[in-house]
Amino acid sequence: MHRVVITGLGLLTPIGFGKEVFWKALTAGTSGIAPVTAFDTSPFPAHLGAEVKNFNPAPCFRKSSPEQVGRASQLAVAAARMSVEDAAINLESLNRSRVGVSMGTTSGEPLFVEQYNDIRKAEGLEAVPGEIMPRYPCNVIPSNIAIELDLHGPCLMIPTACAAGNYAIGYGFDLIRMGRTDLMLAGGADAFSRITYMGFARLGAIAPERCQPFDKNRKGMVPGEGAAVLVLEALEAARARGARIYAEVLGYGLSCDAHHMTAAHPEGDGAIRAMTLALRESDMTIADVDYISAHGTGTPTNDRVESIAVQRLFGDRAGKIPISSIKSMIGHTMGAASAIEAVACALAVDTGTIPPTINYEEPDPECNLDYVPNHARQTHPRVVLNNAYAFGGNNASLCLARYPG
Repeated sequence: MHRVVITGLGLLTPIGFGKEVFWKALTAGTSGIAPVTAFDTSPFPAHLGAEVKNFNPAPCFRKSSPEQVGRASQLAVAAARMSVEDAAINLESLNRSRVGVSMGTTSGEPLFVEQYNDIRKAEGLEAVPGEIMPRYPCNVIPSNIAIELDLHGPCLMIPTACAAGNYAIGYGFDLIRMGRTDLMLAGGADAFSRITYMGFARLGAIAPERCQPFDKNRKGMVPGEGAAVLVLEALEAARARGARIYAEVLGYGLSCDAHHMTAAHPEGDGAIRAMTLALRESDMTIADVDYISAHGTGTPTNDRVESIAVQRLFGDRAGKIPISSIKSMIGHTMGAASAIEAVACALAVDTGTIPPTINYEEPDPECNLDYVPNHARQTHPRVVLNNAYAFGGNNASLCLARYPG
């Protein structure tokens, strides 16, 4: 089995593009949440979103036209190019049949469905326009990355909703450690969508003013968009080329609540199993964990259940482990969320700093852990867990560590 490391980071988020801008804004507690500009939110009871602004996809496309692909693919291709550049990899020198792409998403390319609905409403069109069909399915996102970078290895989309980024990174990790690929571009992407926004609005889950994970007065999540791609490669290959290593991927754990389509298990059973499996596969124990990147959506139920899961698993240590939610700043970027959070975890072990949970004002007796309120903290974490919990009860925990550990 090969050890697997992260050597490249590329991302586009509501608080900036690229690791330097993102990390500076994140550790400063900058919010990317604002009134929605992509569409009219007047029919909805809430109006906040976390949008990626001032993004020009054209420079990232060299083999096809950005107008021919959806926004999620545009974001994903841009993040992929960023990650390869950050890793200082010369793709021409690699066997491209052993370089793959593994991505996660919640909605794929829903803007095409929205466009069709708009046309149908305006013109009474019944048939789906033929040009939409090859651009809509979610598998086109990794395919567009592979086309643009001329990668011929495994190409997979894992659409496990809000946990999809961790699933995709875990799959990429497996392929490299088993020697089936030499390098993987792994992450997640989702575009801002009326469909997604309406769904969460109908659930009454969108915060009216701000996102306040774990705060007593939290009122909901904020839908967002973005993309993150991480370069994964075998440790020996990274060392041979003198690559910068941000973190080592130790393992991951997956579980399903098998409880409810939208509600988490009330005692956090699935979350506990995912964290337990991640630590077991990583040959770590609860005593080794120095930081937890929370799913932390800001909804009353999610934050309470996540806190219960950490308390049940970590026992007396639970209150001593810093836990933070960057969704307080970048909103919930859906399938990109845990991939962006994996980037934050890699930078946390690389820089020694953990990002804060902003808008935290009043402690909740049911969420009585250390949520790193409002200000980043220098703790030099060695081992971190990145947690993601999705609709359908899909849970994924990713374990990263400082290299050398």
